[in-house]
Amino acid sequence: MKKHLLLFAFSALALNSCKDDDILLYELDLLKGDWKTEKTEIISGADNTTVLNTDVPDFCGKKNITHFDIDMSTSYQSFSTSGTMCISNFIKGEYEYNADTKELIIEYDNDGPQAFEVVILSSSELRLKQKFGNIDINGDQKIDVSYISFIR
Repeated sequence: MKKHLLLFAFSALALNSCKDDDILLYELDLLKGDWKTEKTEIISGADNTTVLNTDVPDFCGKKNITHFDIDMSTSYQSFSTSGTMCISNFIKGEYEYNADTKELIIEYDNDGPQAFEVVILSSSELRLKQKFGNIDINGDQKIDVSYISFIR
């Protein structure tokens, strides 16, 4: 009887870990590919709904691409305006993703890790809550939070 209980316990544990792996692989599959920055919003820390500021990329900024690969590598190609031209900058890095906590940590070359919470992840939309560098911008003594929205 003890052998059957042990076998059952190990089987249940193995099935649960496979389920977690399946979720992680599914979400990494959704994450992989090119994402264009749609907007960055600063949301009030007082009610977590009031939009205090919205930044929409300009002509060159609309070309910015964040790329994720399933091998945990990432890159960011940004475009800035110089006169009438768009100047490109490219950096590579790595990322970690936890499907349980929805935490995404991105570390680009020559930069420290940056933590985000994945709020929305679908085949066409990615929304990240920035977990670093947030400040109180409206003076209410509550930390306001940046959200970055991406589209395919």
